[in-house]
Amino acid sequence: MTTCKAIVNSPSGIHARPASELVNFTKQFTSKIFICNDTKKAAAGSIIMILTLGAKKGTELTVTAEGVDEAQAAKAVAEFIEGITE
Repeated sequence: MTTCKAIVNSPSGIHARPASELVNFTKQFTSKIFICNDTKKAAAGSIIMILTLGAKKGTELTVTAEGVDEAQAAKAVAEFIEGITE
């Protein structure tokens, strides 16, 4: 299991469009990927679960991946989250 931290930089937080893009991005990995905030855990393959995190600007998220490409997946998803600008 590999874990990486990410800070939400988007002024709008993670809303429907970036959540959808994030789900599509994670499909390239075979590892199981989860995104957590202080109280909730969301499967990275579910738009609804990602939205329930309520990730606003400045929120610290933990990306956890488990599988054959876990190190690459966790790092790439964390970078994707930090790169969301809308």
